[in-house]
Amino acid sequence: MDPHLTPTPDQAGRRGDRGDRTRPDPKDTAQLAAHPVSARRVLALFRPHRRTIAGVLVLIVSSSALGLATPFLTKEIVDVAIPDQDVRLLVTLVGLMVGVAVVTAVLGVVQTWLSTTMGQRIMHQLRSQLFTHLQRQSLAFFTRTRSGEVQSRLTHDISGLQGVVTQTATSWAGNVATVVGTLVAMLALSPTLALLSLVVIPPAVLITRSVARLRREATEKRQRALAGLHAQVEESLSVSGARLSKTLGAGDQLADRFVGTSTGLLDLEVAAQIAGRWRQATMGIVFAVVPAALYLVAGLPVTGDGITIGTLVAFTALQAGLFRPVMGLLSTGVQITASLALFSRIFEYLDLPVDLPEPDAARARHLPSPVRGELRLESVGYRHADAAEGTAALTDIDLVVPAGATVALVGHTGSGKSTLASLLTRLDDPTSGRVTLDGVDLRDLPAAERAGAVGVVSQETYLLHASVRDNLRFARPDATDAQIEQAAADAQIHDLILGLPDGYDTVVGARGHRFSGGEQQRLALARTLLRDPQVLLLDEATSALDTRTEAAVQEALDRVGRDRTVVRIAHRLSTVRDADLVVVLEAGRIVEQGPPAELLRSGGAYAALVAAGSARPEVPGRLDDGAEVALAA
Repeated sequence: MDPHLTPTPDQAGRRGDRGDRTRPDPKDTAQLAAHPVSARRVLALFRPHRRTIAGVLVLIVSSSALGLATPFLTKEIVDVAIPDQDVRLLVTLVGLMVGVAVVTAVLGVVQTWLSTTMGQRIMHQLRSQLFTHLQRQSLAFFTRTRSGEVQSRLTHDISGLQGVVTQTATSWAGNVATVVGTLVAMLALSPTLALLSLVVIPPAVLITRSVARLRREATEKRQRALAGLHAQVEESLSVSGARLSKTLGAGDQLADRFVGTSTGLLDLEVAAQIAGRWRQATMGIVFAVVPAALYLVAGLPVTGDGITIGTLVAFTALQAGLFRPVMGLLSTGVQITASLALFSRIFEYLDLPVDLPEPDAARARHLPSPVRGELRLESVGYRHADAAEGTAALTDIDLVVPAGATVALVGHTGSGKSTLASLLTRLDDPTSGRVTLDGVDLRDLPAAERAGAVGVVSQETYLLHASVRDNLRFARPDATDAQIEQAAADAQIHDLILGLPDGYDTVVGARGHRFSGGEQQRLALARTLLRDPQVLLLDEATSALDTRTEAAVQEALDRVGRDRTVVRIAHRLSTVRDADLVVVLEAGRIVEQGPPAELLRSGGAYAALVAAGSARPEVPGRLDDGAEVALAA
């Protein structure tokens, strides 16, 4: 080991406590307890890279062996070349030292290239598998899972595996090779000094680890206190916090609380700094005591017989390079636990069952050509997975939506309209019964074919941070510019796009912030129309719009709805008067259905909804799912 690579006490102290951890992180232990990882599954990821692994191991051993040559060259320089004034030998030995350094550096670069390439390929494989698997998960998974958690598994956890391959595994192999090679070299140089090192190093390591543990505990307490202080600042000095403290007259109370926390943090900061300084001091003592003990043994007549100056210099260099790999090997258990925890978190998501599996080749069916657009719900029932026993969102739904008809779903909040719409698009599967499109069960229909036949425009539009053209083409990558412009014209947004500074190449901005709500809705409608679906599901597509904007969007919807099957979740009853069929839902059941005029004359549930809206003054009221009820009905 090259003595120049050995850290000084200050350098070692500044590296933090990651390499000094003697106990696994409790979070890692808990993760592995909940989701164990088999070694066979991990090794299977590395099996295709056997040759690369063998090459990396050869390079590690070669690099460690070459590094051990430097102390022996130093011994010859000090004992022979310099005392004998042998210039040729001196130049040769110095040249060999430089050559060893160059070759070792080159081997290190090649090793890093091989291990990094292998790690990146494994990461690419896992990242692609995980992304594809998550894409197959149902909407319910994303509803109950924080988006930050999904992103963390897909990015940070998989990126952390690069460290497993290029650092944990290679450093462990390098440490083993270095320790074994160094011990053999030390025994070859001087058995007496080697025995002394084996006696002195263990207690030195134990002392260093004990001090490091104390520092880590002090640092963890400081971090917790600092997090509490930050939380108090955020709570008290935000707009909402300031308003609360002023209205309650709690300013003095908050100030006293902050001073108390700050005082406790002061003591913890001092303790952490002192612990850190003790760690540096301890390591400094270790780095001073061990070579001092070697010099003492080498200088005593009883023990120093036969130990030359060159031997002592070479041995000191070897011993100095032994401390770091020994410490690294002592942390192997912790590193393995941390690495397995990363695999556990990734495999946990890869093992998630797919709630809405795609039909296999034997079961898959296809829609007739051309698609007519007839929808049927036959004895459909649905219960959410986390719902109480006996609590159903939909019960005994029998409904026929004729091809080319316009059907409106109305009802109070929680009546089951959105749930029914999610079944029509197979965002969920019914708990009982079945949903068919032109006689084909949606569960037997491939996703791409289903998405091509059923288009959705919802109240929540989502636009990519890209150009208008790219946003529209996202729905149909092979669409021509002419087809894109025709879809925009059908959605009555073409003229507005042409008036933009860059036309269709204008960047819409994050989540479409450059456009108003109505413009975003029409862009979303154009994107859906580009796929030319025969069935159009309008899920409260205009609920968040003002009356004027809604009129523009509604006109576009009326135009594109001709000759298509349209299912509309109605939020303003004025928009359903032209529907062919109105379906009234209540507590997950269909309580009434028929043409709107007939339902009004019958004086049933639909008439009651209209009357409830009309009884209010000229101000929008609330009917369902946060949607406004227009009094124009």
